[in-house]
Amino acid sequence: MKYKSLELLQQLENQVHEHISFVNSLKVLSQEVLNNRPHEESWNILERLQHLNLYGNFYLPEITKKMTDSKFSFNADFKTGFLGNYFANSILPNDKKKKMKTFQKMDPKYLMLTKDVITVFLEQQDRLLNLLDRAKSKDLTKIHIKLSFCSWIQLRLGDIFRFVIHHNTRHIVQIKKMLSAHTAK
Repeated sequence: MKYKSLELLQQLENQVHEHISFVNSLKVLSQEVLNNRPHEESWNILERLQHLNLYGNFYLPEITKKMTDSKFSFNADFKTGFLGNYFANSILPNDKKKKMKTFQKMDPKYLMLTKDVITVFLEQQDRLLNLLDRAKSKDLTKIHIKLSFCSWIQLRLGDIFRFVIHHNTRHIVQIKKMLSAHTAK
């Protein structure tokens, strides 16, 4: 699949702004609501955000390093890779109940978390916006980033941005559903 680089980056920036706006609204919720677990096996709101923070802890420095080291300048077109497109699309939320296995090092379940998790998430999203802005002068196809769960597989920068932001979207949709169910009680 082919994208206009600047259009893709703008679309991703818009999604990040939506994530920031929603997560900012969570600050007013009580610790009790943020730690409410819909059922024993599910994550609460703070655990979901901490899961995203753990991924941000990996990907944001990786993207920063690769973009800083790259000699590849802007290309108007971005062509997704087969695997990159697959991962970015498979992580998007959809109507089908598609459970995904979380790698143990990215599983925050049963950690004693505070609202600081929200602050970290928002800081990471600001860093992500900065990286998306910097990417406007980079080649989204030629810069490659390793995956957190498999270092010998590298995806194109544009696909990594899509994967990370779609992953955030997936969990934010889940949080919205949790809050909706909580309010309906």
